[in-house]
Amino acid sequence: MNRGSVLVVDDDALFRAALVRYLEGESFSVVAEGDPSAALERVEQQSFDLVLTDLRMPGLDGIALVRRVRAIDPEAVCIVVTGFGNPERSIEALRAGAFWFIEKSYERIACFGPLVEKALEFRRLHGANRQLQRQLESRYGFDNLVGESEALRATIEMVRKVADAEATVLVLGESGVGKELFARAIHYNSPRAARPFVAVNCGAIPEELLESELFGHVRGAFTTAVRDRVGRFAAANGGTIFLDEIGDMSPKLQTKLLRVLQEREYEPVGSSRTERADVRVVAATNQNLPELIREKRFREDLYFRLCGVPIEVPPLRARREDVPLLVRHFLEIQRRTYPEIAGITDAALKRMSEYDWPGNVRELERLVERLAVLRRSGWIDEADLPGSIAGARLERPTVSIPAGGIDFAALVAAYEDELLLAALNATGWNKAKAAELVKMKRTTLVEKLRVRNIVPPSRNS
Repeated sequence: MNRGSVLVVDDDALFRAALVRYLEGESFSVVAEGDPSAALERVEQQSFDLVLTDLRMPGLDGIALVRRVRAIDPEAVCIVVTGFGNPERSIEALRAGAFWFIEKSYERIACFGPLVEKALEFRRLHGANRQLQRQLESRYGFDNLVGESEALRATIEMVRKVADAEATVLVLGESGVGKELFARAIHYNSPRAARPFVAVNCGAIPEELLESELFGHVRGAFTTAVRDRVGRFAAANGGTIFLDEIGDMSPKLQTKLLRVLQEREYEPVGSSRTERADVRVVAATNQNLPELIREKRFREDLYFRLCGVPIEVPPLRARREDVPLLVRHFLEIQRRTYPEIAGITDAALKRMSEYDWPGNVRELERLVERLAVLRRSGWIDEADLPGSIAGARLERPTVSIPAGGIDFAALVAAYEDELLLAALNATGWNKAKAAELVKMKRTTLVEKLRVRNIVPPSRNS
């Protein structure tokens, strides 16, 4: 069994031969060179799992060789063998990119085996990590932000511009528009892409636990803290932390987060030890933060810190031309499970494009999944759509503007009154049903009726 390929580089023929015999006896495939220049030619011609080089050689020493090898193959793993116990040169070898160094000794030649095995295991893990990294970069690349609408293209262009910067980003948009997808695109197209991306939903974690979740805690910090725990900021060290639903964060935690953004440091819960925060912060919310500031529920100084670069993700109803592309994209994903599904008809796509999608891309994705599960084969048609979508129509009033102009605000207000009255009359003045009919929250409809003094006919008489 071949346990890996090793290139041995040493101008000492006797030690080189002894090392080759040992490694071959341990089932490694070994190539040996006494000349560093010839070794470099070997590396250019074929890939080795490990390069094991002597430190002192004529013409090109081991440290210079490591640099040249890694310039040819950045994935190369190198071990430097030194016969002169020089710690400064050993450290220099590590800085040049060597995995480790080992003392040159016939008596200790058996020690090479475990070190070589560790170096090869490191290469395998590093290779697997790089492959995963490439998959993530491909998955969250700009080409995977599906859509061709002008609104989406403008948002993607903004993401491109901020990705390689260090600025804090605030992603804004309705629920379901894909704010985390854009946050991941920022991370995986940034210089921090090789480091962790850590997502935290601030609205899904109870307030009393969120501080510990973000900053960690020490043993004994509270009743259930039976051991130290690393927080999400520490887990994201060197990478990006994504704080979703930032508008739900309590005032106390807002203060602590402000310090992290200002000072780049924090203390775990129950500790006086200050930790450095080498992270990029990307936050997101579907709430109106300026309104929360006016209501004293969100710190204005934190808002300005978070809003280094605001990115507005448009709702799906503002980019209806992207609906067919998204449907086909999600349907291709479902066809991996249900390959007998032929596709979706133009009539069904037309109906889906006319729907407002209050749940945005998330709602669309779930519907496509549901349609695939129920249909299983053949074409998905208009009849397969739920009634709320199959009956959707985009009814736009015909507008003509006279030469003398119009009072825009007055006309819009009058038309809104007509819509509200039409919905109320159609539902027998049932406010809950009327709100559902115009796709509005009941509380919003009630407030509009109050402000506009719209009351049932019986109360107007």
